[in-house]
Amino acid sequence: MKRQPLKRHKALQPLSREHHQGLLLAWKIRNGFQKGVSPKRIKVYADWFYENHLIPHFKIEENYIFPLLGSEHEYIDRAMADHQELHLLFEQEYDLDNVLHRIEQKLEEHIRFEERILFPEIQKTTDEEEMNKIEKIHHEMPFQDNPDDEFWK
Repeated sequence: MKRQPLKRHKALQPLSREHHQGLLLAWKIRNGFQKGVSPKRIKVYADWFYENHLIPHFKIEENYIFPLLGSEHEYIDRAMADHQELHLLFEQEYDLDNVLHRIEQKLEEHIRFEERILFPEIQKTTDEEEMNKIEKIHHEMPFQDNPDDEFWK
């Protein structure tokens, strides 16, 4: 069974493109391990990505997207718990092999959840006026990667 691409409302498309970069981070971590790259090198890049891309992304979702469903919604509970778990994982500086594997797995799982379950629910339940407000608030910035150590190549 072939999956059809999900139709994403224009207001959520920038967030979906940011999710793509998050999936690439997970791939880069996996690829780094496959190539035998030092976990310290991988963690330096992962921390850079977290500071420059994930934290701002999480803030947009938590401040503007998640309130569309309300703080009591089970999907928002899960998304917020995922964000908290990811924050804690990125803050860890020990047992880097395990931490990086957990980051890679949790980040991919979280993004798939938001793209396949949370965002479709938001699109289904949010009126066009609210979506237009989101579109005005969040403007996509072109992704700027950190070329200092492209360990995944």
